[in-house]
Amino acid sequence: MLDGKLIIYRDFEDEILLHDMVGLMENYREINDGAQILYDCMHRLLEIAGTHGFYGNLWHCYLANLLVNNENSYSMACEIRGSVEGTINELVLHDIRIFKELYDYDFGGMMEYLKAPEFGMLLDYTGAFKESKVYNLRIRDRICHLAERFNSDATPEAMKDTLTEFYKDYGVGKFGLHKAFRVKTQGDSAVIEPILNIAHVHLDDLVGYEIAKKKLTDNTEAFVSGRKANNCLLFGDAGTGKSSSIKAIANEYYDRGLRIIEIYKHQFQALNDVIAQIKNRNYKFIIYMDDLSFEDFEIEYKYLKAVIEGGLEKKPKNVLIYATSNRRHLVREKFSDKEDRRDDLHSGDTVQEKLSLAARFGVTIFFSSPDKKQFDQIVKVLAARYNVEMPEEELIAQANKWELAHGGLSGRTAQQFIDYLLGQYKGGEVQ
Repeated sequence: MLDGKLIIYRDFEDEILLHDMVGLMENYREINDGAQILYDCMHRLLEIAGTHGFYGNLWHCYLANLLVNNENSYSMACEIRGSVEGTINELVLHDIRIFKELYDYDFGGMMEYLKAPEFGMLLDYTGAFKESKVYNLRIRDRICHLAERFNSDATPEAMKDTLTEFYKDYGVGKFGLHKAFRVKTQGDSAVIEPILNIAHVHLDDLVGYEIAKKKLTDNTEAFVSGRKANNCLLFGDAGTGKSSSIKAIANEYYDRGLRIIEIYKHQFQALNDVIAQIKNRNYKFIIYMDDLSFEDFEIEYKYLKAVIEGGLEKKPKNVLIYATSNRRHLVREKFSDKEDRRDDLHSGDTVQEKLSLAARFGVTIFFSSPDKKQFDQIVKVLAARYNVEMPEEELIAQANKWELAHGGLSGRTAQQFIDYLLGQYKGGEVQ
C-alpha cells in the first residue's frame, strides 16, 4: 500500500509504526509473527495516546497527526493562505488516496485471523488522562476532531479539501499548531521548542494603560497585516504589565498567523540560526526578550544590534523583535563613560555605542507605576472581575496595607492582593 509510493508526504515521525501497520494490512496472513507485530503496534498506539492525549479511534488520530505535522512543499504553501494552484494538487491527491485507503481499512478480518480482538478497543478509546505532554488541550482536540471529520469524507478529494482547510485555519507542524516557543541552544545551533501552556492573558485583563496598549496593538496590527512595522521596546517600572501585554498580543493575533519565540540574552549568539529557521514560513514571528538589560561588561547586546539592524543580510519581513525592560537605555551606563577621558580619547563613542541599542527599537512604550488613585481603581476593577464581596472602603484600606508591605503601587501588587483575598474565601466570605 505504501511501498515507497508516497511522493509529497514522507519522512514522518513514528514512521516505523506506520510501516509495521501497513505491512500487516497487506500480508497479515503470510507473516509468521503477525499477532506479535500487531500487539507491538497496539502498545505503540497506546503510548502515543498517552503522550498526546488522543481519544476515539487511535489509528485515525495517529494518521491525522502525521498529516498535520508533515511540513512539505504543499502543506507549507497552504498554511495561512489556503488552497494553491498547480500540478502539486494532483501529486498530493495521489498521496491522499493512499491515506484514504489506510483510513478506511477494515480491521475485522485481521483481528479475527490473528486472534487479537483487543485491537478493537483502540478504535473507540476513552483516555484515562485528559492532559497531553505534546499539545495543549485545544490543539489535541483539534486533531481528534480532524480525525472524526475525515470519517465523513467519502472521497480522497474531499479528504484533501478537509486537510487543506485545516492547514489554512491552523497551519502545519509545530509553528502552525502552537502559538509560543522557547529556544534551546546546542552550541551555536538553536532548537525551537513549543511552549505548551501559555497564560491566557488578554489586553482587556490589563487595567489602565490604554495609550500604551493602543500603541502596541497598532504596531502589531500593522505587522500581521503585512504593512511596515517597528521593533518594540516596552520599558518602565516593575509590575506594570509589560510582559502580560506581550502574552496578550500572542493570544490576540494567533489566529492571524502571529507566533512568539522567547529567547534569553545568553542565547543571542543563536539568533541568526533562529531567524534562518523561520524566515521562509508564512507566519509572522515576534522574537520576545523579557526583562532585557545588560551590564557594562556584557557583550551580548552586540549580537542583538547586528540582528536588529546591520550586517549584509536584511532582517526578514516576517520577523520583529519585542523586548521588555525596566531600563529605557538597555546597557548600563556609568559616569566614568563620560568622565574618564584620559583613558578613552573617544569616550563619546563609548556612550553612543551603549545608547544605540535602544535607538534601534522604532517604537518605545512607557509603562509607569500607577499613582494612589489609579491603584485603588485597579483594585476595585479586579475585585469586581473576581466577584470579591467586600465593602469598598474596607477593600481599599486593606489594599493600601498590602501594597505598603508587598512592593508598592503596581498592577502586579493589586493582582497579588486580590489573589490573597480569593485564597481567604470560605463560605462566600473573606475570613
